[in-house]
Order: sequence, then C-alpha cells, then structure tokens
Amino acid sequence: MTNSKAQRAVPQPVLVNVPVRKTGFVSTSSKEEINWWHVGMLVLTPLFGLIGLIFVPIRLPTIIWGIIMYLWSGLGITAGYHRLWSHRAFSATYPVRLFLCPGGSAAYEGSAKWWCRNHRAHHRYTDTNRDPYNAKRGFFYAHLGWMLVKQNIKEVGYADITDLQRDPMLQWQHKYYAPLAIGIGIVFPVAVASLWGDALGGFFFACMWRMVFVHHATFFVNSLAHYLGDKTYSDHHTAFDSFVTALLTLGEGYHNYHHEFPQDYRNGIRFFHYDPTKWFISILSLFKGAYNLKRITPEEIDKARLQMAQRRLDNEKAKAMFGKKYDELPTWTWEEYQQKVQAGACLVVISDLVHNVETFVQEHPGGRQTLLNWVGTDATEAFNGKEPGHEHSKEARSYLNAMRIAKLKPKNC
Repeated sequence: MTNSKAQRAVPQPVLVNVPVRKTGFVSTSSKEEINWWHVGMLVLTPLFGLIGLIFVPIRLPTIIWGIIMYLWSGLGITAGYHRLWSHRAFSATYPVRLFLCPGGSAAYEGSAKWWCRNHRAHHRYTDTNRDPYNAKRGFFYAHLGWMLVKQNIKEVGYADITDLQRDPMLQWQHKYYAPLAIGIGIVFPVAVASLWGDALGGFFFACMWRMVFVHHATFFVNSLAHYLGDKTYSDHHTAFDSFVTALLTLGEGYHNYHHEFPQDYRNGIRFFHYDPTKWFISILSLFKGAYNLKRITPEEIDKARLQMAQRRLDNEKAKAMFGKKYDELPTWTWEEYQQKVQAGACLVVISDLVHNVETFVQEHPGGRQTLLNWVGTDATEAFNGKEPGHEHSKEARSYLNAMRIAKLKPKNC
C-alpha cells in the first residue's frame, strides 16, 4: 500500500498530442479536413496588405511603428516561444516574460502552449510522420501546408509540456488567447498609429503586413532552414546552417547547430553570425533580465564539427578511392577476362578482382613497363609482396580499389 501511494503522489508528465498527416497537402477530398481558420488568416492578411499598398498612403511614422511591432512580435516568437519556453535555453524575470508573452500573442501564431507543444514534437520526431512540419513532405508542406489542414489525431507526436501547464502566465495566455491576439495584435497598433492620424495605415502596415512578415519569418525556420545551407555539425537530420535563412528569421537560420544543440540559447555561435535574438537575450542578461543562459561547451561543439568534417572526408574518400561496391561489380570468367585483354584492354587481376589500369600505367611508381608486364595475368602474389620490392601500402590498396571493374568467377565453377 505504501508503494502504491507513493506512486500516486508522483506528478505524471502531461503528454500532449501533436497530430500530423501521413502525406502531402490534403490526403482526401473531405472538406472538413481543411483548417478554414488558418486558411482565412494566411490568405486575408497578405490580401489586406495589398489593398493597403494600393489605397493607403505610406507614412514614415507608421512604417517605423510597424518595424517596432515586428521586432516585438518577432522576438516574442524567437526569444519567447522558441528559446525560452520551448527549449528552456535561458530563464527570464517576470517583466521580461510579461514583455515576450504578449509579443508572441501579437504574432498570431497560436498560444505559447500550442506553439511549444508542436515545436517540441518537431525536435523529438524530426523528419518523421510524427513531426508536425516534416520537411521530407516537401517545402510547401513544411512552410505552411501543415497549417492549412486539420491535424490528424490518429497520428500523434507526444510532447511533455508539464512545465508549461504549471506556468500561470502561459495558462492565462492560452485561455484568453483570442482577445489577447486581437487586442495586442490589431487594436493596439491601430490605436497608436491613430495618434498621428493614420489609423488605416496602422491597420494595413503595422498589423497586416507586419503579421505577414512575422509569419513567413517563422515559417522559413520550418522550411528553408531544412533545405538551404551547410550541415556543419550533423547530417542525421535535414536541418542546415544558412546566413540567408538567419537574415529572414531574426537569427534562427543556424538550424543545423540548433537541432544538434537545441538547449543552447544561441543559434549563431560565432561573433559574426547574424543572430539578433541571441544579442537581445545577451543584452537582457547584462541587466539581470535573463539568467541561466545555457551554452554548449566549446569542446562539445568542436567534437561535433570535427566528426561531421570527418564524415564528409570519408564520403569523399570513398568516392575517390574505393570505386564501385563489390556487390555492384559484374562477374566475368577467366576466358572473358582474356578476351578483353586480347581486344586491347589494359586489365590486371588481383585477388579475384579485375582492375582497369589503363590510366594508371603512366603514373605507376615502379615504372610503366613493370605494370604492363602483369597485364592479362593474375598479379595477386606479386602485389602482395611475394617478389621483393612489390609490397604495397594501405593507400596503394585503397587506390587500387578505385580501378576495379569486375569480379572473377572461380575457375572451378
């Protein structure tokens, strides 16, 4: 009984579904599977923005205000939803959290709880059917297609959000997300722009266009960051490091590093890497607004980088030095081998493998004629050092493999 009570006393993690789809944009013709709320939002915001460009004069104070709103809502996503709440890469004081949480609301990307749930599942199930924005389903799907269809509850990517469930601010935001998004994302910027007599400009530019830019900046992390750039630290997933993506996403473009070390508060770890979100968090830490900033040690980073460099080198070496795989080689009889030599082919047999040495004859360290003497024969014993001076190095053997073109059928077969 005591053990049973103890087990009941331990709080269990809250596992939340992150439903995903098996195939592309919409797998069936059912109209109920389309998420009309998301479709409307993602279609109407750029449409309203275009209307504003045509009919509403652009005023400098409104554009500046739109940029301020963009930075606030953008950092609400990158610094708040992403690095603070999804990955716990740093801790923040209450005033900072109170700044980031409304900013994320103004971005119109869902509540922090909903957003973080999906993102944690993305990291846990990257590039699988349980990944809510699986890049292997195509660029469009990863960018915004996954939001245009209702999530399939039969395919679940679980994510532990116990910590978010215990956060009163996030619980409050989740409960009142709709009025918060409307009030902070639309009413507030329009009201401020009306102070200089440009309420319409505030709606079209500080609201609609600002939302479009924030949306696609975030979406590029799910799409472009999995298609463009370098795999600096790992090739076990589709994430890339890209300066171009970093420019478009407030610094979230060093995505290969992020997927390898998601707990680091930085995306761009070098001083010259464009990562405004990292700079924002670093500045906050100077004023004690952010603390417990998590950094991966230089030794771990170097280890991952060097391992990846070695993998690339091994792949290149295999292409250059090892030729075709053994199982891919055709099988010849000894008679076929002899016929090809008599027809003019420059071939040598070593260890029951036929090698084409035509291009290597002129480069042979022992001289051209030495190699030609073995054309049409089985040179295995000579190559392996039975004759003095003919012992070959490991590199020579690797180089030889690049020249193999067939395997020899045993004579007794």
